[in-house]
Amino acid sequence: MTLMAERPVIDGTEPHSNFEELLDVLDELHVRDGYKAEIIRGSIVVSPWSKGYYNRVMRLVCKQLEPYLPEGHQIDYGPFLFAFPGEASAFGPDIHAAHEQVFETESNHLDGEGLVFAAELTSPSTRSRDVTDKPEVYAKAGAPVYLLLDMAEEQATVFWSPSAKGYESHCTMPFGGQLPMPAPFDCHLDTAGFATPAKKESAT
Repeated sequence: MTLMAERPVIDGTEPHSNFEELLDVLDELHVRDGYKAEIIRGSIVVSPWSKGYYNRVMRLVCKQLEPYLPEGHQIDYGPFLFAFPGEASAFGPDIHAAHEQVFETESNHLDGEGLVFAAELTSPSTRSRDVTDKPEVYAKAGAPVYLLLDMAEEQATVFWSPSAKGYESHCTMPFGGQLPMPAPFDCHLDTAGFATPAKKESAT
């Protein structure tokens, strides 16, 4: 498999018919350091890991939203794979929130329908799928809230009211504003600290 730095690599051109077999292939896949692998619409997609300052942004999101989670739920960022068999997809969201029972399994393929929140921080190689495929899959799985942080455009979009056709409501705001977060959070997300290091330093 050839890896490219600026766009995802898709293993094959036709969607795979056996999702469980594709998960097994993903488990055995040796991905070069600095890359991660997901399954999107029946194809394995390999893309570069996030930029360093994304860590700051993910920590800020978790710190702000954690106090508003329902009892028994947890929010974190890390390499967890959530499976969506009906959509032949398996994502490793940049930030995820779910009930603690979702993680009580020996499997490394977590139940995507257990998500109450997912967030993706875009990069040149992932933006198109973060904007199109992922919100549709998250909505069909019933995740109440999806947060898209467009790091190039420096704007945040929150989606809610999931349906079989996708999310029915959304709100977009440039970085720096107070983004209203719907249930289960019912709070405002301060996006002032989400800018690139250069812009963050110039602002201070």
